Amino acid sequence: MPNRHSMLTILCSFLAVVLISGVGEINAAKKPNVLFISIDDLNDWVGCLGGHPQAKTPNIDRLAKRGVLFTNAHCQAPVCAPSRTTLMTGQLPSSTGLYFLRESIKDSDVTRSRVTLVEHFAANGYATFGAGKVYHGDESEGRFQEYGGNFGGFGPRPKKKIAYPQGHPLWDWGAFPEKDSDMPDRNVADWCIARIKQKQDKPFFVGVGIYRPHVPMYAPHKWLELHPLEKVKLPVTINNDQQDVPAYGRDLTIGLPAPRHKWFIENEQRWKHAVQSYLASATFADDCVGRVLDALDNSPAKENTVIVLFSDHGWHLGEKQRWAKRSLWENSTRVPMIVSVPGRKAGICSKPVGLVDLFPTLIEICGLPSVAGLDGNSLKPLIANQESEWSHAAITTFGPNNHSVRSENWRYIRYADGSEELYDHTKDPHEHDNLLHNRDGAAAFVKVVAEHRTHLPKVNRPTVKNAGGYGHRAWQAAEVNATKRRAAD
Repeated sequence: MPNRHSMLTILCSFLAVVLISGVGEINAAKKPNVLFISIDDLNDWVGCLGGHPQAKTPNIDRLAKRGVLFTNAHCQAPVCAPSRTTLMTGQLPSSTGLYFLRESIKDSDVTRSRVTLVEHFAANGYATFGAGKVYHGDESEGRFQEYGGNFGGFGPRPKKKIAYPQGHPLWDWGAFPEKDSDMPDRNVADWCIARIKQKQDKPFFVGVGIYRPHVPMYAPHKWLELHPLEKVKLPVTINNDQQDVPAYGRDLTIGLPAPRHKWFIENEQRWKHAVQSYLASATFADDCVGRVLDALDNSPAKENTVIVLFSDHGWHLGEKQRWAKRSLWENSTRVPMIVSVPGRKAGICSKPVGLVDLFPTLIEICGLPSVAGLDGNSLKPLIANQESEWSHAAITTFGPNNHSVRSENWRYIRYADGSEELYDHTKDPHEHDNLLHNRDGAAAFVKVVAEHRTHLPKVNRPTVKNAGGYGHRAWQAAEVNATKRRAAD
């Protein structure tokens, strides 16, 4: 039997091996791969979130059953560019000054020199590959070590618009083109599948950027057939839903360049056709997700790959009497978000979380060095236990000083002119009743409002430049009209 000295020697040797190999942390030689799936403009119309009763997304649903489904996940900006900038830099729009569509990472002195999420993985030993829309616009080029391109981006368009002859060229919907192989998303998925199948000598980070259901809401006819027009159910709406919204909120969310909701009310079949096309586009996007998941599951990387799936923001299809994005309401902020970690049990989490939380989450899960200045919080505790204590709220910002605070049961909105909204999601999931619309009603919610105000960003940087674009114009109009109202008072 070994004596005490021998036992001490053995123990010290074991501890040395532990320290050298990194046992207890993720061994550098065994760091998990990352499959990072981004879907453009997908709201909660997926089966596992129940946003629409006719949603058909079997592949997203099966991913939800093997990971943690965050049912209360929200974007940090309700428009593509600032949402993706927040995700990739880990910083809120109020920290960067990037709020609108035509502003990019290089436009802010806060973000210009920052190492982004994908670059941080590359700097720490990962092979990084991407295709499609992962960053915004052309920013994916140069951020990945190998970028496959956008394969046509928003896709081929017919010579003549199908359903909405006027307006912006991307605002249209219907059955087009004939084959899946003509859709950029199919080719994006196939390019990424080829990278997953490649033998790698180091862990990989593969970014799959799917464009649908972003407008134009086109998909081959077979996908629309899965959602028969005569059976399409319209979303829940009420007349005069914006009657209790502050004037600043109505100005800010006017929703250019989308069609006016009045047009859809007057053309209900067009409304149903648009809903059908959105559902079909989402089902097509889901099929692309399924192809990628199948490739991973049939590869040696299956047991050692973290999978993240998300959308950059939500989308209105008539709710709150408006269309598209660019609002601080649930339809525009809520997004699908799933994180699947090898060895972790699946679950459902209703805590309020955001896309800004993915940067700190992934680097912690994968054992990468921390990054200073991140505004998000690691979701690792919630992945381990969905009922863990969580004191954070999900913040969405649209223009300087316009914020939504989403907690587990409430949405609080404060606009730059001081006007407010409050919705109780336990009783009003569609946000029809602004509880702060009149002073008598607001008196009952003083404590709720005060609590949610504590989550408002302490830093509110001005917009970095006069970028133009639809969202920027709506914000400018809201500011001008607010100034006029103050002068009139």
